[in-house]
Amino acid sequence: MELEPATWRDRLRGNLDTTDTLTGRVVNGAIVLLIFMSAAIFVIKSYPIAPALDEWLDILDWLIVVAFTLEYGLRLWTAPRPWQYAFSLYGLIDLIAILPSWIGVFDIRFLRFFRSLRILRLVRIFNDRLWFGQVTSTDSLILIRILLTLGTIIFIYSGLIFQVEHPSNPEDFGTFLDALYFAVVTMTTVGYGDVTPISEAGRGLTVMMILTGIALIPTQVSSLIRQLGQVGQHRPCPSCGLTLHDRDAQFCKRCGTLLEL
Repeated sequence: MELEPATWRDRLRGNLDTTDTLTGRVVNGAIVLLIFMSAAIFVIKSYPIAPALDEWLDILDWLIVVAFTLEYGLRLWTAPRPWQYAFSLYGLIDLIAILPSWIGVFDIRFLRFFRSLRILRLVRIFNDRLWFGQVTSTDSLILIRILLTLGTIIFIYSGLIFQVEHPSNPEDFGTFLDALYFAVVTMTTVGYGDVTPISEAGRGLTVMMILTGIALIPTQVSSLIRQLGQVGQHRPCPSCGLTLHDRDAQFCKRCGTLLEL
């Protein structure tokens, strides 16, 4: 009887961390939906909207925060070493997704900048080849990760530059779409010059965008080309047919069958 709570806790941790069960797919699917809903609320609230809709979106956003908080508490409770999870990369990302909203209860408005960072939580969901119960092919996984990385960084920079520039420069940064346009143009180093930040924080963010674009985009593209060129070298399993094996792998990652040399 003493082992039953631990077994139940392990089962709950498995449903939070994997998608190879129906419960795990439902839980992680709901998390992905909440992340996209949170991002959509962030974007919608950058436009002039009716007070009633604004109030409804605030309530919905708080429900999402409560759900994320509950999930964070469950992950802490089910973790074998709670402090290790709390200070891990994923643990810090989960904390960033909820902490600014709770601190914002005391009207610390600058913490609204960090609400766009909730999109980082997608890193956990899209970091496994076994994606919602289906083994993702190597080329598809590489493409998903690269697109997710680029999209996440552009979204975060767009949210930050909008929050920084909108109060002092509403003509150029009137909506999130304006900020998104500026972020894409800046990170790709096109630099049309039709939109220019005027605040010190906005100029600092612009420098970071340019450096990120110079360092990230060529790296991601070269990584995509290099890894896609190695896909054909991966050996299929003679038993289940899985092809996602490294060149030095000896056993199948799915069924454990000995791989042919």
